[in-house]
Amino acid sequence: MLVGIHQPHYLPWLRYFDKLARSDTFILLDTAQFSKNGWQNRNKIKTPGGTTLLTVPVHSRLGETLCHVTIDNRQPWRAKHRRTLEQSYGKAPHYAEHRSFFDEVYAREWERLADLNGYMLEYFVRVLGIETPIVTASSLGVSGEATERLVKLIKAVGGTRYYSGAHALDTYLDCEALEEAGIELELQQWQPPAYPQLHGEFVPDLSIVDLLMHCGPDSLKVLLK
Repeated sequence: MLVGIHQPHYLPWLRYFDKLARSDTFILLDTAQFSKNGWQNRNKIKTPGGTTLLTVPVHSRLGETLCHVTIDNRQPWRAKHRRTLEQSYGKAPHYAEHRSFFDEVYAREWERLADLNGYMLEYFVRVLGIETPIVTASSLGVSGEATERLVKLIKAVGGTRYYSGAHALDTYLDCEALEEAGIELELQQWQPPAYPQLHGEFVPDLSIVDLLMHCGPDSLKVLLK
């Protein structure tokens, strides 16, 4: 069984869903530490003026895990994000299909970043038609760091293969430890797909929102082609 593992992201980009869709089981690594200036609370969309980052302001302490990070609701981020999405995708072919969801999301005052990300992920997975089971790391009671933790997580769900992004080889992944544990490594061969897009020249590697707004029900087919 092929297992993908990734931290929760805000409005995740396409390669995130490519990994999720190609995995037999996907583990949401909500026990990871929050990374300032990472993708756990922000992502990139395309506007009439070019690409921009939508960032959820948070309260976080050094070493705090993602499942405990709270959102700074003193800042008017929800209204800003809702307005920016409408200005960017209001004329996209499939904007109307998703408008009510974003209206609902940004009308709520979210306390924890993990809850917001998890709720949005459930929606994206459903409308894309991805059927991969998703398990949170926090529900598995696994300890350890880096590859040791990955091995324990994979075995906890009965996995025999690990589906990893290629960049992991240059950072934290210990291939020998995987091999010793009897887990086969499979690297994600990611090539961003091209699709019709508003606002000029095509820009790859944007949030899943961009693909959904432009391709609608065909989004998963475009993603995996």
